[in-house]
Amino acid sequence: MSVAFASTGDLEEKKVTFSQLAPGAYAYTAEGDPNTGIIVGDDGVMVIDAQATPAMAEDVITKVRTVTDKPIKYVVLTHYHAVRVLGASAYGAEQIIASRDTWDTIVERGQQDYESELGRFPRLFRGASSIPGLTWPTLVFEGSMTLFMGKTRVDILQLGRGHTKGDTVVWLPEQKVLYAGDLVEFGATPYTGDAYLEDWPQTLYRLAALGPHRLVPGRGEALMTPELCGKALQETRDFVSALYQSVKQARARGASLKEAFAETRKALEPRFGGWVIFEHCLPFDVSRAYDEAGGLRDPQIWTAERDRQMWASLQG
Repeated sequence: MSVAFASTGDLEEKKVTFSQLAPGAYAYTAEGDPNTGIIVGDDGVMVIDAQATPAMAEDVITKVRTVTDKPIKYVVLTHYHAVRVLGASAYGAEQIIASRDTWDTIVERGQQDYESELGRFPRLFRGASSIPGLTWPTLVFEGSMTLFMGKTRVDILQLGRGHTKGDTVVWLPEQKVLYAGDLVEFGATPYTGDAYLEDWPQTLYRLAALGPHRLVPGRGEALMTPELCGKALQETRDFVSALYQSVKQARARGASLKEAFAETRKALEPRFGGWVIFEHCLPFDVSRAYDEAGGLRDPQIWTAERDRQMWASLQG
């Protein structure tokens, strides 16, 4: 039985929730669709991850305007994936901030990623014609940077590779609020097609060491207790570790990619099969794990053509 490609069969609109995590800290979430974070400082607003198109970003702006009329000064890209960043132009921000590794990713594979994701997620690219082109950072940092939005301290941290090489988190140390991007998911399947699977668990330990009391994952509901933050970090670590170990063991025995996929599905489905986008992610996840287990340190570039070829070989 063939399975509909990626998320092309996912056409149902999701309910948006706009929730407050702490004074000036908000989350825009939508039942497992990509999340956006919002920080309202004394002198302006920061948006963390921009949505896939300017048309979709307009809904975020509408929600922001229910709590403040301050200008949106900053957009932070937690990493580069088209579904996260191509709506950035809608905000009219003074600065678009990203890690140097994220900048390098855009140079290396930005256009291919755009075309790839557009084919995978048609519903999430509503109003794609409003995209003016690739989103380029205007302010690039290495390691960490701190902004003061009036009295509000905002730490922008690159704590290690995981979901991509450029992963960045936004941390409010006084409020203990963490915007984790796709390094952390909650009830949603981690996408590891561009991941560094050997590094990811250790990066999650560094996030846990911050001691967040509130956490906005890349997908899933905003987490409002330290216990739920810990649960999300642990469950993401469990998935990534189980995925990689299964594929690594299969490859070590000489299994083909298709055989490794079948074995890993059998191993993961009982615990993780009910998570959002499990069917979409798993073929991409296993493909990257198989490459990394074979010594390919850096992820191959996904293109619209490669996506379809891989899918047909594993899910056809």
